[in-house]
Amino acid sequence: MKTTPNRTSDLTVNDPSISKNGLEALLTPDNCALLLIDHQAFQFAGLRSHDTQTIINNVVGLAKSAKVFGVPTLFTTVLERQGGYLLKPLQDVFPDQKPIDRTFINTWEDPRILDWVRNTGRKKIVMAALWTEICLAMPAIQALGDGYEVYIVTDASGGVSLEAHEMAIHRMIQAGAIPITWMVFGAELQRDWARTNTAPAVAQMLIEHAGVVGTTFMWEQQLLATAAEPKRTAQPNSRAVTT
Repeated sequence: MKTTPNRTSDLTVNDPSISKNGLEALLTPDNCALLLIDHQAFQFAGLRSHDTQTIINNVVGLAKSAKVFGVPTLFTTVLERQGGYLLKPLQDVFPDQKPIDRTFINTWEDPRILDWVRNTGRKKIVMAALWTEICLAMPAIQALGDGYEVYIVTDASGGVSLEAHEMAIHRMIQAGAIPITWMVFGAELQRDWARTNTAPAVAQMLIEHAGVVGTTFMWEQQLLATAAEPKRTAQPNSRAVTT
């Protein structure tokens, strides 16, 4: 089978600038890019490792997080004509972006994707895909071999069975991938609630997609907005009265 030439030869697996520990290992809005692979109808039809609505919620929340912080984000589909369009709520996050539709099962073999990644200038690549065992594992493992740091979003990805998903996660970790979940992505980018330019948008995203976290936050806001009860002061030789 004909393969695409390695177009990332300027990076090496042993690149000393790559760190898996310390502050440099954390994601920032300036050091990462997000690649979302094949969240389309056919792939969802075969999803059995997770509840479908959960993956939809999580991947949309993930994309919204990237948008809040201006993280370069790329959508891809495979055989769109047969496999269906990109999930509409996901497309709606970046409505003007046309997903790259490909024939390669392994996204990393499509030169258009490699060109996009290289043009971002980022070495930390965050990935989520359907299905985990194929459409996430293949590009993640190859990208690691090309010297990129790969962060796999496990709860915005899913496989045809729980075993298929879990074995793929194990395989990618053994190859050097770093597993995260979708809320970790936004939290790492925010890092400090004193960054008020993005904090409101992050809070809104949590309300929309973080389940009990979002409802609890709204409850907090309700309590903070509730007017205090009138103070009561004691009067000499009388019962307490309201002031």
